[in-house]
Amino acid sequence: MNKFFYVLCIFFCGFAVTCMAQSSIHQFKTKTLTGEDFDMASLKGKKVLIVNTASKCGLTPQYKELQALYNDYKDKNFIIIGFPANNFLKQEPGTNEEIKDFCERNYGVTFPMMSKVSVKGDDIDPIFQWLTKKEKNGVMDITITWNFQKFLINEKGELVDFVAPKESPLSEKIVNWINTP
Repeated sequence: MNKFFYVLCIFFCGFAVTCMAQSSIHQFKTKTLTGEDFDMASLKGKKVLIVNTASKCGLTPQYKELQALYNDYKDKNFIIIGFPANNFLKQEPGTNEEIKDFCERNYGVTFPMMSKVSVKGDDIDPIFQWLTKKEKNGVMDITITWNFQKFLINEKGELVDFVAPKESPLSEKIVNWINTP
């Protein structure tokens, strides 16, 4: 009888862990650069590209490509969400207001930009904990190696894949993913 309960306990514990790991990006709330609440549940039904950004990085010109991608696909159930972060060589030192001004003035950014967060370390933002930990996203562990790492989220809010920082937002991988039903 004890073996039966042991097996049953393992089954239910495994089931509970699996269910917890299959949560979605839609469970999170965050703040925009202007301090407004942003509920990720508002993204249900859209493919989402999440990017950790920085204004003083060699990859900063990717903002132009991100904006072009957004312009091309924003009316096709696709959205880009930018999260400024100062984790890599302090390449995002500005305030939220300064970041907003920089993005609009230099790159015409119109896709949603969130408040500056930490994408690694002890103070990692909960959204990036979910994006990078298999135990939370149910898919894979991902190490954020630099600014402009891109995360692909499907219409159900599930992590699908990621794209390395140096890979263009207009890469075949990203464009094909957006266009695949």
